[in-house]
Amino acid sequence: MDRKDVTVPADSAVVVDADGTFLVWSAGARQLLGYEPGEAVGRRATDLLAADLPASVRRHMADGQPWTGLVALRHRDGGQLLVRLRGAPLLDAARGRLWLVTGAAETYPAGPGDPGAAALWDRALAQLPVPVAIYDRQARFLAANEMMTRAMGRSEEEMRGLTLWEIEPHRPFDEYDRIQRQVLRTGEMIFYEGVGQAPGESREHSRSMFISPLKDPDGTVQGVSAAVFDTTEQYWARRSLAVLNDASLRIGSTLDVTRTAEELVEVAVTGFADFVVVDLLESVAQGDEPERVPPGEPVKVRRTAQASVLEGCPESVVALGEASRYPAGSPPTAALVTGEGALYGQGDRGLRKWIESSTARAGTVDRYMVHSVMLVSLRARGVTLGLVHFLRHRTTEPFGEDDLMLAEEIVARAAVSVDNARRFTRERRTALALQRSLLPERPPGLAAVEVAYRYLPAGSGADVGGDWFDAIPLSGARVALVVGDVVGHGIHASATMGRLRTAVRTLADVDLSPDELLTQLDDLVIRLDREEGPETRGNPREAAAELGATCMYAVYDPVSRRCSLARAGHPPPALVRPDGTVRFLELPAGPPLGLGGLPFEAIEVELAEGSLLALYTDGLVEAADRDIEAGLDRLRRALSRPAESLEETCEQVLRTVLTGRPADDIVLLLARTLVLGTDKVATWQLPRDPAAVAQARRFAGEQITAWGMPELTFSTELIVSELVTNAIRYGGPPIELRLIRNTTLICEVSDGSSTAPHLRRARVLDEGGRGLLLVAQVSECWGSRQTPTGKIIWAEQSLASLA
Repeated sequence: MDRKDVTVPADSAVVVDADGTFLVWSAGARQLLGYEPGEAVGRRATDLLAADLPASVRRHMADGQPWTGLVALRHRDGGQLLVRLRGAPLLDAARGRLWLVTGAAETYPAGPGDPGAAALWDRALAQLPVPVAIYDRQARFLAANEMMTRAMGRSEEEMRGLTLWEIEPHRPFDEYDRIQRQVLRTGEMIFYEGVGQAPGESREHSRSMFISPLKDPDGTVQGVSAAVFDTTEQYWARRSLAVLNDASLRIGSTLDVTRTAEELVEVAVTGFADFVVVDLLESVAQGDEPERVPPGEPVKVRRTAQASVLEGCPESVVALGEASRYPAGSPPTAALVTGEGALYGQGDRGLRKWIESSTARAGTVDRYMVHSVMLVSLRARGVTLGLVHFLRHRTTEPFGEDDLMLAEEIVARAAVSVDNARRFTRERRTALALQRSLLPERPPGLAAVEVAYRYLPAGSGADVGGDWFDAIPLSGARVALVVGDVVGHGIHASATMGRLRTAVRTLADVDLSPDELLTQLDDLVIRLDREEGPETRGNPREAAAELGATCMYAVYDPVSRRCSLARAGHPPPALVRPDGTVRFLELPAGPPLGLGGLPFEAIEVELAEGSLLALYTDGLVEAADRDIEAGLDRLRRALSRPAESLEETCEQVLRTVLTGRPADDIVLLLARTLVLGTDKVATWQLPRDPAAVAQARRFAGEQITAWGMPELTFSTELIVSELVTNAIRYGGPPIELRLIRNTTLICEVSDGSSTAPHLRRARVLDEGGRGLLLVAQVSECWGSRQTPTGKIIWAEQSLASLA
């Protein structure tokens, strides 16, 4: 037994000879150790030692010097004592040196290195509140305290003599075994942190382990000790911070509702849940404003995102994008109504009732052993957007309050991103609808050109831009082609685009030349910018910038095959000749619209029949990963390859030029030129003589008959008579009459005067003033346009009645 606080008798003295045999045994010695003199005398002193003598005692004895030291002695009943003894050398001729050994006054329990204190030391190890174990030089288990055997789920007897890998042949015990052998090999302590579940535990724990070498006095490693400290709480606190940090970095990377919901479930599954789903209210999923969740009524939701630790989310009973209903009074409905998160376990009756309301859901819960559920409402700015379900089935520990707080935190962050994405999606959809409503639905049927186009809104999440295009029929079978781009994005840019497109159409009807039209448009942009000002623009990114735009405007005449072009800060158009060669027309760039005070210049080129004119916005040829020259080169290569139709050419251009999702809106307008030949055009030069009126009327009548349209003879002769009369009376030479048969019958009379005609109301007794009024009555439309040498007055008659 162990001895504590033993008082050493004053007469406890013994004499030991040079061979270590007791010669004298006092009563005090008997009282201290329990041996009778007859049992002790003649016995070797080493028989009563519980451990080797201290090195200092051995050294002094060898030198014949007096010594004092702590000596571990063995009591007769098996107990151990640590006694402070004093030794004094005695000389004896027959026996050699003798030693008188007396006891000191104090005794101590045995310490780690002394068997006299081993019992107390063992008790201290056994009762340590942390797991401790020791292993021999072959990393085989020797002993452990109660905390360690409890964690391992095995007794000392079951583990003794085995390595950790033999005790638990799976991860992470293979790593622990490797570390122990490294410590045995190097003699250096190793600190190790890891997460795992020991056999005697019901959940994973985070541990900090000190694997230390056990060395003898010579420094030789005789084994290792393992002291394990549970740091699970600190681990989960760090893990929660890591999850929150991950959520702040990953959630909300795009302005897309679905992608934001996907980011939320991905963060939660990698962080602390086994299966997570996001159900958005049906109104939110459709892009509308969230509807109020009525208490006591079913709620319709749509599955927007889901993720699982199992591949393919086999736990899900609702497919992505599928709509479902939460029953009235069910836990999901309650969470939506209250807006508060809730924890549910297997024994919750309300949760079980909801689960059993669906056979598929009940089967999935039982099959995958779902045992813990959290429901957290997705709310932002006081508005409920949907519900997030967190489930555990692979993780054995149920959700706790800390998990609920973490879930509410990441859902709150995600909700703001979802709401931002929802608002953006709605605005973008509105802007896109506005923009599309302002663009032509389909290329019009034109006699001058065959047209095909592509309009691609930005697909990177940016706002809808202000790109637009148009093909405007003009008088004389001509056509105006326009492509423009308003600076900025969003609804404001789309609205500005619509105003500019309307302005271009209005100015085109006036038959302004391209450079004059851009000058008028430039003034309009300046006026709009002055009227609105930055403070009226809803988009903060646009508020700091002035209103501006670029534009390309071209007018093509299929009779003369002449095309007049001008541009305002816009990329140059590409021309593909009938032989397939491609070049970019070198016309003055001109300043962007909105700068003011700078001139625009137009050029005129003659186009062969079948030429292809390509107009586009900068989003087609400019990109972040290349300069505009590289984009123009790609466009040139795409246009140089022949295709069967303009539609296929459009697709070929987009495939070749675009290397990824466009970062800006793109407009591509292709126009293949047509020509109106002599069989559809008739021209006569007329003298400035009243007699020429009858001659012109006769020419027109004969031509109408030749074209097989006798029903239009009277009206055509009337129009020709009035227009020629006006040219002779009010205009100047040269006077020319031209008839064009197209989808309509066009009558044009040109003269050398720039004075514009106007329609006036003649009084009853007036002899003249009714000519243009008659023209307006018998024609479908009429008008005038300026030419470099004068003007042209024209009138059109419909041919629909002749079909």
